[in-house]
Amino acid sequence: MLKRIPSLSFITGAFLVASAAGFTQSSSTAFVSFSGSAQDNLLISRPAIPQLPFSIVGPHGALLGQQNGVYELWNFPWKILNQMRMSVEMQDYPVPIDVNQCAADIDVEPDHTTITYSHANFTIRQTMLAPAQPSRENDGSVPGVLVLYRFQAVRPMTITFSFSPVMQRMWPAESPDRPSPEWISEGNSGFYILHLASADQAAALEVPGATFGILPPYQERAAIWPLQFVLRFDPKTDRGKSYPLLFAWADSAKAATRDALQGALNRLNAETNAIVDTNHDVYRNFLASRTVIDTPDPDLNAAFSWAETSIEQLRVATASDPSLQALTAGFVASADAARPGFGWFFGRDALWSLYAVNSYGDFATTRQEIRFLLDHQRADGKIMHERSQTAELVDWDKLPYPWASADATPLLLMATDDYLKISADQQFVASIWPGIERAWNFEIAHDSDGDGIYDNTQGSGWVESWIPAMPHQEIYLAALDEQASLALAHLARSARRNDLADQAQLRAQRIAMTIESEYYQPDSRFYAFSWNGEGKVDTTATIYPAVAWWDGDWSLSHPDNMLARWSGSEFSTDWGLRDVSDTTSFYDPISYHQGSVWPLFTGWASVAEYRAGHPLSGYVHLMQNANLTWMQDPGNVTELLSGQFFQVFGRSTAHQLWSSAMVVSPVLRGMFGLEWNTDAHTLTITPHLPAAWDTVTIRRLPFATRNVDLTLRRTGSQLLVESSDASVHLASRITGARLAAGALSIPLPPVEVAITEHLPEYGAETTQMKVLSENYSAHSLALRLSAPGGTIQKLLIRENVSQRNLVSKDAELGAPVEGLRPLTIHFPQADGYTEKEVTLTW
Repeated sequence: MLKRIPSLSFITGAFLVASAAGFTQSSSTAFVSFSGSAQDNLLISRPAIPQLPFSIVGPHGALLGQQNGVYELWNFPWKILNQMRMSVEMQDYPVPIDVNQCAADIDVEPDHTTITYSHANFTIRQTMLAPAQPSRENDGSVPGVLVLYRFQAVRPMTITFSFSPVMQRMWPAESPDRPSPEWISEGNSGFYILHLASADQAAALEVPGATFGILPPYQERAAIWPLQFVLRFDPKTDRGKSYPLLFAWADSAKAATRDALQGALNRLNAETNAIVDTNHDVYRNFLASRTVIDTPDPDLNAAFSWAETSIEQLRVATASDPSLQALTAGFVASADAARPGFGWFFGRDALWSLYAVNSYGDFATTRQEIRFLLDHQRADGKIMHERSQTAELVDWDKLPYPWASADATPLLLMATDDYLKISADQQFVASIWPGIERAWNFEIAHDSDGDGIYDNTQGSGWVESWIPAMPHQEIYLAALDEQASLALAHLARSARRNDLADQAQLRAQRIAMTIESEYYQPDSRFYAFSWNGEGKVDTTATIYPAVAWWDGDWSLSHPDNMLARWSGSEFSTDWGLRDVSDTTSFYDPISYHQGSVWPLFTGWASVAEYRAGHPLSGYVHLMQNANLTWMQDPGNVTELLSGQFFQVFGRSTAHQLWSSAMVVSPVLRGMFGLEWNTDAHTLTITPHLPAAWDTVTIRRLPFATRNVDLTLRRTGSQLLVESSDASVHLASRITGARLAAGALSIPLPPVEVAITEHLPEYGAETTQMKVLSENYSAHSLALRLSAPGGTIQKLLIRENVSQRNLVSKDAELGAPVEGLRPLTIHFPQADGYTEKEVTLTW
């Protein structure tokens, strides 16, 4: 647990990198407590894997690196230094030690991460955090991140910190040449000033008690050398001390003087304890005020809360208004480049993610994001695709990035309406109505072929490259247009624009019919990827029709065969869904758009599967996303993976916004089937709990201006749903659901199936069984399964009503174990995957 930091000559500027005595780290002590939840801590503790990344991101800075502890520092929008490393020389031990090769463990909690280096002579702990709500200095500077070092050793040792000074703005803004370092002596120690060509900008770096290392004199021939701090540590005299790396940034000639920078390095001393305490409290309070789930699966509970935390960490202060924080798409180390992953503000990334934000009740973040997007709305109503953190420093609108995609405009209408349905905040909608109406007018004005559907002439729908050519109109964008029309109808009624609402409602109906006539292919019983005018369709089988189920107000009319194919190995790997069928002629599992696995697509499909009656496959895909929380950057879900082997792309953004959002949305809107209608004061719940679960609690679920706790528990043939707020009307789409004695009683099927899900080993190919369909009748359940030929697979069967005559002629039913009966299925010999029908009757 983080302890109070005693007075130390410390830090600051717009970026804070620091350490202090008294910091202790314990992997067994809870740092964040969950009020009212069975989960009392949120911690990922595991051996450090040097080639895997970590990220520390806050509103004003980031620390990005690998789990060997090498990192780069960002003071948004500046990259300050790169390749921070440590080496050690020990007394009477004439071998230099590369400390980063000694990285042993990484411990990640919501507000800080610690990498522990272990050697026979020493233990070094490097603890890093990004203040989520940092205090402002008198000069307006804001601390961005802190790095805290603590040393323990048997023999005296000399620690050398080496790094490359960068001082480079985030791309695409121009940056000055390499900084010129100057060492300023202060007794036996000192600090560096990094000078730029302009006298208005400079930085200072200090490790109190350290001297300089390599600092070539003017006479030496030109070469690239790292800057170094050299620190001597004697365990007899320095035991218990910790050492900070101090950083101060100057953005004016007055602040760039030696005295001003020296003062800045010392100024934060008095505020350091408050920053550490505040960061602790911010994350504790954030998680204590957001939705949490308490299920029999502790890993899913943790993954859900990690997803909320991951999204929160990607809120970054905007240049035009530092008090406003908007969502960035994600981060990973940039190496020698000047763009840290997708570290820009994105329209569609944020809007897809707002569904998660809305559903766990962070309404302030949604309002800020929508205002930010409308502040940058184009005059004709279009919503931006992306915006660099340095957009104000370049002629941004003349670059190809800001308006590259077309989907952010309908997504803005959809996400805003989702916010309204959950929050009942009609006042906010009224305040932004002009921007909403401009976005709507843009959308309905761009139908270049006259079929009544918003098309790709104003940017890409989803894909940014395609074979043989970019599409004219994608089903992805058409499905969003239909849902955006329904969203606008509801928004317009809230604004008392009933005439506009009626027009939008009618438009949605026409689009739904047009999609069926243009896109559905009776021969393949699949929906085409794109419609290109004059009856020309691209029939490539893709995952993109899954977005048709997203808002829950509409669905495609002929989905069954398509859903079965998505569930099978043609699309579904053991770690998520490919975006195109692996039978496609141009399928490429390591391409960006033609065969890779995105957790985003996996989340879309999971929600669609739950809503369309394929809950077993929906659960598998939900859990694949949740389990990725532990795969790469601990606590975060990565951007994309290979479609062939279980491994991420080298350039995958490891801390990805919408990937984490696709843990939250499939849980709440898929598995629990939640739909909010605050107009009617109704919360609809259509749950599909895993068969092995008896009880679930959802705490602090937002509903208008209050929070509601829901408890779901099985009692025989019924699932009872109880609410902490009797004034909220509960309903369900499940036939036979009824209110009784203050609870919603939902009938359960007589027999249910449980399936287990786990991620494979790194490098594995897809081998797990797939559930292609599940169909109930009055006295039977028919399962269509697929697995590698010659394998033996298992499911578990739950009997909600005792069925003495439960039988299956296609599989072996075993004796009950803890209430569940194993079902063993033998698949016939075959090359690759083969199918088998299994029917249970009672």
